[in-house]
Amino acid sequence: MQDSPPPPAPGDDLPPRRLSVAAREQVADGIWRFVLTARGGEPLDWPGAGAHLPVLTPGGHWRQYSLCQAPDEAGGYEIAVKREAGGRGGSVSLCDGAEPGSTLWCGQPRNHFALDERAQSLLLIAGGIGLTPILAMARAAAANDTPFTLLALSRDAAGMPFQDALDGLRASGKVVVHHDRGRADDAFDLWPLLEKPRRGTQVYCCGPRGLMDAVRDMSGHWPSGSVHFESFGVSAVERARDEAFTAVLASTGRRVEVAAGQSLLDALRAAGCSVASSCESGSCGSCRTGLLEGAAEHRDFVLGEAEQQTQIMPCVSRARAGTVLVLDL
Repeated sequence: MQDSPPPPAPGDDLPPRRLSVAAREQVADGIWRFVLTARGGEPLDWPGAGAHLPVLTPGGHWRQYSLCQAPDEAGGYEIAVKREAGGRGGSVSLCDGAEPGSTLWCGQPRNHFALDERAQSLLLIAGGIGLTPILAMARAAAANDTPFTLLALSRDAAGMPFQDALDGLRASGKVVVHHDRGRADDAFDLWPLLEKPRRGTQVYCCGPRGLMDAVRDMSGHWPSGSVHFESFGVSAVERARDEAFTAVLASTGRRVEVAAGQSLLDALRAAGCSVASSCESGSCGSCRTGLLEGAAEHRDFVLGEAEQQTQIMPCVSRARAGTVLVLDL
Protein backbone atom coordinates (compact mmCIF):
# COMPACT_ATOMS: atom_id res chain seq x y z
CA MET A 1 0.00 0.00 0.00
CA GLN A 2 1.44 3.33 -1.00
CA ASP A 3 2.39 5.73 1.80
CA SER A 4 1.41 9.02 0.15
CA PRO A 5 -2.31 9.66 -0.38
CA PRO A 6 -3.60 8.98 -3.88
CA PRO A 7 -5.68 11.62 -5.68
CA PRO A 8 -9.17 12.08 -4.19
CA ALA A 9 -11.92 9.71 -5.21
CA PRO A 10 -13.83 10.90 -8.30
CA GLY A 11 -16.18 13.69 -7.26
CA ASP A 12 -14.50 14.10 -3.86
CA ASP A 13 -12.88 17.39 -2.82
CA LEU A 14 -11.09 16.04 0.25
CA PRO A 15 -8.00 13.82 0.28
CA PRO A 16 -8.60 10.16 1.11
CA ARG A 17 -7.66 8.66 4.45
CA ARG A 18 -6.40 5.25 5.43
CA LEU A 19 -8.74 2.92 7.27
CA SER A 20 -7.73 -0.40 8.79
CA VAL A 21 -9.37 -3.68 7.84
CA ALA A 22 -10.54 -4.82 11.27
CA ALA A 23 -12.58 -7.82 10.10
CA ARG A 24 -13.21 -9.83 6.95
CA GLU A 25 -15.66 -12.72 6.68
CA GLN A 26 -17.68 -14.51 4.05
CA VAL A 27 -21.41 -13.94 4.66
CA ALA A 28 -22.87 -15.69 1.58
CA ASP A 29 -21.72 -17.34 -1.62
CA GLY A 30 -19.28 -14.88 -3.20
CA ILE A 31 -20.12 -12.09 -0.71
CA TRP A 32 -17.64 -10.79 1.85
CA ARG A 33 -18.19 -8.49 4.80
CA PHE A 34 -15.51 -5.98 5.82
CA VAL A 35 -15.30 -3.76 8.88
CA LEU A 36 -13.07 -0.70 8.39
CA THR A 37 -11.89 1.34 11.37
CA ALA A 38 -9.83 4.49 11.92
CA ARG A 39 -6.18 3.62 12.51
CA GLY A 40 -6.16 5.64 15.73
CA GLY A 41 -9.31 3.94 17.00
CA GLU A 42 -11.41 7.12 17.04
CA PRO A 43 -15.13 6.86 16.12
CA LEU A 44 -16.05 7.47 12.51
CA ASP A 45 -18.83 9.86 11.51
CA TRP A 46 -22.13 8.16 10.73
CA PRO A 47 -23.42 9.60 7.42
CA GLY A 48 -26.86 8.01 7.70
CA ALA A 49 -28.49 4.88 6.32
CA GLY A 50 -28.16 4.59 2.54
CA ALA A 51 -24.68 6.14 2.41
CA HIS A 52 -21.80 4.67 0.45
CA LEU A 53 -18.06 4.75 1.00
CA PRO A 54 -15.50 5.24 -1.81
CA VAL A 55 -12.77 2.61 -1.44
CA LEU A 56 -9.53 2.35 -3.39
CA THR A 57 -9.22 -1.41 -3.90
CA PRO A 58 -5.84 -3.16 -3.79
CA GLY A 59 -6.02 -3.36 -7.59
CA GLY A 60 -6.04 0.45 -7.81
CA HIS A 61 -9.74 0.91 -8.65
CA TRP A 62 -12.00 3.40 -6.89
CA ARG A 63 -15.29 1.67 -6.07
CA GLN A 64 -18.37 2.71 -4.09
CA TYR A 65 -19.70 0.36 -1.39
CA SER A 66 -22.85 0.89 0.66
CA LEU A 67 -22.63 0.99 4.43
CA CYS A 68 -24.81 -1.56 6.15
CA GLN A 69 -24.30 -1.08 9.89
CA ALA A 70 -26.77 0.20 12.45
CA PRO A 71 -26.58 3.92 13.35
CA ASP A 72 -25.17 3.20 16.81
CA GLU A 73 -22.23 1.20 15.41
CA ALA A 74 -19.95 4.19 14.94
CA GLY A 75 -16.76 2.32 15.73
CA GLY A 76 -16.22 1.45 12.08
CA TYR A 77 -17.71 1.26 8.63
CA GLU A 78 -19.29 -2.05 7.62
CA ILE A 79 -19.54 -2.90 3.92
CA ALA A 80 -20.41 -6.04 1.97
CA VAL A 81 -18.77 -6.80 -1.38
CA LYS A 82 -19.84 -9.30 -4.02
CA ARG A 83 -16.85 -10.85 -5.75
CA GLU A 84 -17.63 -10.27 -9.42
CA ALA A 85 -15.26 -12.54 -11.36
CA GLY A 86 -16.60 -11.10 -14.63
CA GLY A 87 -16.42 -7.49 -13.47
CA ARG A 88 -13.74 -4.84 -13.89
CA GLY A 89 -11.45 -6.28 -11.23
CA GLY A 90 -12.18 -4.03 -8.25
CA SER A 91 -14.26 -6.45 -6.22
CA VAL A 92 -11.93 -9.37 -6.93
CA SER A 93 -8.86 -7.50 -5.71
CA LEU A 94 -10.71 -6.34 -2.58
CA CYS A 95 -12.19 -9.73 -1.65
CA ASP A 96 -8.93 -11.54 -2.35
CA GLY A 97 -6.39 -8.96 -1.21
CA ALA A 98 -7.76 -7.02 1.78
CA GLU A 99 -6.76 -9.06 4.83
CA PRO A 100 -7.41 -8.11 8.47
CA GLY A 101 -4.64 -5.81 9.63
CA SER A 102 -4.12 -4.26 6.20
CA THR A 103 -5.19 -0.72 5.32
CA LEU A 104 -7.22 0.79 2.50
CA TRP A 105 -7.47 4.34 1.21
CA CYS A 106 -11.07 5.54 1.52
CA GLY A 107 -12.88 8.69 0.47
CA GLN A 108 -15.53 10.59 2.37
CA PRO A 109 -18.88 8.79 2.84
CA ARG A 110 -21.68 10.27 0.74
CA ASN A 111 -25.41 9.80 0.96
CA HIS A 112 -27.59 10.30 -2.09
CA PHE A 113 -29.93 7.46 -1.05
CA ALA A 114 -30.85 8.88 2.34
CA LEU A 115 -33.98 8.00 4.26
CA ASP A 116 -36.73 10.61 4.23
CA GLU A 117 -37.06 11.72 7.84
CA ARG A 118 -40.72 12.56 7.22
CA ALA A 119 -41.58 8.96 6.34
CA GLN A 120 -44.30 7.48 8.53
CA SER A 121 -43.45 3.96 7.34
CA LEU A 122 -41.00 2.28 4.97
CA LEU A 123 -41.27 -0.37 2.28
CA LEU A 124 -37.74 -1.71 1.74
CA ILE A 125 -37.06 -3.98 -1.25
CA ALA A 126 -33.67 -5.65 -1.75
CA GLY A 127 -32.29 -8.15 -4.23
CA GLY A 128 -29.09 -10.07 -3.49
CA ILE A 129 -26.15 -7.80 -2.61
CA GLY A 130 -28.62 -4.89 -2.83
CA LEU A 131 -29.48 -5.79 0.75
CA THR A 132 -26.48 -3.80 2.03
CA PRO A 133 -27.98 -0.27 2.04
CA ILE A 134 -31.46 -1.64 2.69
CA LEU A 135 -30.21 -3.46 5.80
CA ALA A 136 -28.85 -0.18 7.17
CA MET A 137 -32.25 1.42 6.54
CA ALA A 138 -34.08 -1.37 8.37
CA ARG A 139 -31.67 -1.09 11.28
CA ALA A 140 -32.21 2.69 11.40
CA ALA A 141 -35.97 2.22 11.25
CA ALA A 142 -35.83 -0.28 14.12
CA ALA A 143 -33.74 2.16 16.18
CA ASN A 144 -36.23 4.97 15.52
CA ASP A 145 -39.39 2.88 15.98
CA THR A 146 -40.44 3.57 12.38
CA PRO A 147 -42.73 0.85 11.00
CA PHE A 148 -41.16 -1.01 8.10
CA THR A 149 -41.61 -3.95 5.77
CA LEU A 150 -38.38 -5.45 4.45
CA LEU A 151 -38.46 -7.74 1.42
CA ALA A 152 -35.16 -9.59 0.87
CA LEU A 153 -34.96 -11.51 -2.41
CA SER A 154 -32.30 -13.88 -3.71
CA ARG A 155 -31.88 -16.91 -5.93
CA ASP A 156 -31.29 -19.23 -2.98
CA ALA A 157 -30.48 -19.20 0.72
CA ALA A 158 -26.74 -19.60 0.07
CA GLY A 159 -26.71 -16.29 -1.82
CA MET A 160 -28.53 -14.30 0.87
CA PRO A 161 -26.15 -12.29 3.08
CA PHE A 162 -26.80 -11.24 6.68
CA GLN A 163 -29.43 -13.86 7.45
CA ASP A 164 -28.77 -13.54 11.19
CA ALA A 165 -29.33 -9.79 10.97
CA LEU A 166 -32.59 -10.35 9.10
CA ASP A 167 -33.78 -12.74 11.81
CA GLY A 168 -32.91 -10.14 14.44
CA LEU A 169 -35.02 -7.48 12.72
CA ARG A 170 -38.21 -9.54 12.83
CA ALA A 171 -38.98 -8.25 16.32
CA SER A 172 -39.05 -4.64 15.03
CA GLY A 173 -40.78 -4.92 11.65
CA LYS A 174 -42.10 -7.25 8.99
CA VAL A 175 -39.31 -9.18 7.26
CA VAL A 176 -40.03 -11.35 4.21
CA VAL A 177 -37.27 -13.52 2.73
CA HIS A 178 -37.93 -15.13 -0.65
CA HIS A 179 -35.78 -17.36 -2.89
CA ASP A 180 -36.89 -17.80 -6.50
CA ARG A 181 -34.41 -20.59 -7.41
CA GLY A 182 -33.71 -18.68 -10.63
CA ARG A 183 -37.16 -19.49 -12.00
CA ALA A 184 -39.44 -16.78 -13.35
CA ASP A 185 -42.55 -18.61 -12.14
CA ASP A 186 -41.18 -18.53 -8.59
CA ALA A 187 -40.52 -14.78 -8.61
CA PHE A 188 -42.02 -12.86 -5.71
CA ASP A 189 -45.26 -11.05 -6.59
CA LEU A 190 -44.56 -7.39 -5.89
CA TRP A 191 -47.92 -6.08 -7.01
CA PRO A 192 -49.83 -6.59 -3.72
CA LEU A 193 -47.21 -4.39 -2.01
CA LEU A 194 -47.28 -1.66 -4.66
CA GLU A 195 -50.86 -1.72 -5.97
CA LYS A 196 -52.16 0.84 -3.49
CA PRO A 197 -49.94 3.77 -2.46
CA ARG A 198 -49.96 4.22 1.29
CA ARG A 199 -50.00 7.72 2.73
CA GLY A 200 -46.70 8.57 4.39
CA THR A 201 -44.91 5.46 3.09
CA GLN A 202 -41.57 5.76 1.31
CA VAL A 203 -40.28 2.96 -0.92
CA TYR A 204 -36.57 2.16 -1.23
CA CYS A 205 -35.29 -0.44 -3.67
CA CYS A 206 -31.80 -1.75 -4.40
CA GLY A 207 -30.86 -4.80 -6.43
CA PRO A 208 -30.48 -6.19 -9.94
CA ARG A 209 -31.73 -4.24 -12.93
CA GLY A 210 -34.70 -6.55 -13.46
CA LEU A 211 -35.96 -6.06 -9.92
CA MET A 212 -35.63 -2.28 -10.05
CA ASP A 213 -37.31 -2.13 -13.46
CA ALA A 214 -40.21 -4.16 -12.07
CA VAL A 215 -40.58 -1.90 -9.03
CA ARG A 216 -40.41 1.21 -11.20
CA ASP A 217 -43.06 -0.14 -13.57
CA MET A 218 -45.40 -1.04 -10.71
CA SER A 219 -44.94 2.18 -8.74
CA GLY A 220 -45.54 4.77 -11.46
CA HIS A 221 -48.81 5.76 -9.78
CA TRP A 222 -47.17 6.46 -6.41
CA PRO A 223 -46.71 10.12 -5.41
CA SER A 224 -43.67 11.85 -6.86
CA GLY A 225 -40.65 11.54 -4.59
CA SER A 226 -41.94 8.54 -2.65
CA VAL A 227 -40.04 5.81 -4.55
CA HIS A 228 -36.24 5.72 -4.48
CA PHE A 229 -33.67 3.52 -6.24
CA GLU A 230 -30.03 2.67 -5.62
CA SER A 231 -28.15 0.98 -8.44
CA PHE A 232 -24.86 -0.89 -8.23
CA GLY A 233 -24.02 0.14 -11.77
CA VAL A 234 -23.95 -1.86 -14.96
CA SER A 235 -24.07 -5.62 -14.65
CA ALA A 236 -21.47 -7.91 -16.19
CA VAL A 237 -24.13 -9.09 -18.67
CA GLU A 238 -24.76 -5.51 -19.82
CA ARG A 239 -21.04 -4.74 -20.01
CA ALA A 240 -20.50 -7.77 -22.22
CA ARG A 241 -22.73 -6.10 -24.83
CA ASP A 242 -20.79 -2.84 -24.78
CA GLU A 243 -19.40 -1.59 -28.08
CA ALA A 244 -16.95 1.22 -28.79
CA PHE A 245 -18.50 4.52 -29.84
CA THR A 246 -17.67 8.17 -30.38
CA ALA A 247 -18.79 11.23 -28.43
CA VAL A 248 -18.36 14.77 -29.75
CA LEU A 249 -17.90 17.83 -27.54
CA ALA A 250 -20.21 20.49 -28.99
CA SER A 251 -18.13 23.43 -27.75
CA THR A 252 -14.98 22.43 -29.64
CA GLY A 253 -15.98 19.67 -32.03
CA ARG A 254 -13.45 17.37 -30.41
CA ARG A 255 -14.12 13.66 -30.86
CA VAL A 256 -13.74 11.41 -27.81
CA GLU A 257 -13.41 7.71 -28.49
CA VAL A 258 -15.04 5.46 -25.89
CA ALA A 259 -13.76 1.89 -25.84
CA ALA A 260 -15.90 -1.17 -25.19
CA GLY A 261 -15.91 -1.72 -21.43
CA GLN A 262 -14.96 1.90 -20.76
CA SER A 263 -17.56 4.29 -19.36
CA LEU A 264 -18.33 7.51 -21.17
CA LEU A 265 -17.52 9.33 -17.92
CA ASP A 266 -14.02 7.80 -17.76
CA ALA A 267 -13.39 8.60 -21.43
CA LEU A 268 -14.43 12.22 -20.92
CA ARG A 269 -12.13 12.59 -17.92
CA ALA A 270 -9.26 11.03 -19.84
CA ALA A 271 -9.87 13.68 -22.50
CA GLY A 272 -9.54 16.43 -19.90
CA CYS A 273 -13.23 17.15 -19.33
CA SER A 274 -14.27 17.96 -15.79
CA VAL A 275 -17.55 16.17 -15.08
CA ALA A 276 -18.92 15.98 -11.55
CA SER A 277 -19.94 12.60 -10.18
CA SER A 278 -20.79 10.83 -6.96
CA CYS A 279 -22.31 7.35 -7.04
CA GLU A 280 -21.09 6.48 -10.58
CA SER A 281 -23.85 3.87 -10.72
CA GLY A 282 -26.68 5.83 -12.36
CA SER A 283 -28.63 6.64 -9.23
CA CYS A 284 -27.73 10.09 -7.94
CA GLY A 285 -27.79 12.33 -11.03
CA SER A 286 -24.55 14.17 -10.21
CA CYS A 287 -22.99 13.57 -13.64
CA ARG A 288 -26.06 14.67 -15.63
CA THR A 289 -24.87 15.97 -19.02
CA GLY A 290 -26.71 17.61 -21.89
CA LEU A 291 -27.31 15.41 -24.94
CA LEU A 292 -27.70 17.40 -28.17
CA GLU A 293 -27.66 14.67 -30.80
CA GLY A 294 -27.56 10.90 -31.02
CA ALA A 295 -29.48 7.94 -29.61
CA ALA A 296 -28.34 6.88 -26.15
CA GLU A 297 -28.76 3.59 -24.36
CA HIS A 298 -29.93 4.87 -20.99
CA ARG A 299 -29.01 2.69 -18.02
CA ASP A 300 -29.67 5.09 -15.16
CA PHE A 301 -32.52 5.32 -12.65
CA VAL A 302 -32.79 9.10 -12.62
CA LEU A 303 -33.97 10.42 -15.98
CA GLY A 304 -37.60 10.34 -16.97
CA GLU A 305 -38.65 9.45 -20.51
CA ALA A 306 -38.82 13.09 -21.63
CA GLU A 307 -35.46 13.95 -20.03
CA GLN A 308 -33.77 11.08 -21.86
CA GLN A 309 -34.17 12.97 -25.13
CA THR A 310 -31.87 15.80 -24.00
CA GLN A 311 -29.74 14.42 -21.15
CA ILE A 312 -27.49 11.48 -20.34
CA MET A 313 -25.77 10.00 -17.29
CA PRO A 314 -22.27 9.27 -18.62
CA CYS A 315 -21.30 7.12 -15.63
CA VAL A 316 -23.45 4.23 -16.92
CA SER A 317 -25.13 5.16 -20.20
CA ARG A 318 -23.70 4.78 -23.70
CA ALA A 319 -24.50 5.30 -27.36
CA ARG A 320 -26.67 2.83 -29.17
CA ALA A 321 -24.87 0.80 -31.81
CA GLY A 322 -23.77 2.93 -34.76
CA THR A 323 -24.65 6.22 -33.06
CA VAL A 324 -22.42 9.22 -32.37
CA LEU A 325 -23.38 11.25 -29.29
CA VAL A 326 -23.02 15.03 -29.35
CA LEU A 327 -22.69 16.31 -25.80
CA ASP A 328 -23.30 19.80 -24.42
CA LEU A 329 -19.70 20.08 -23.23
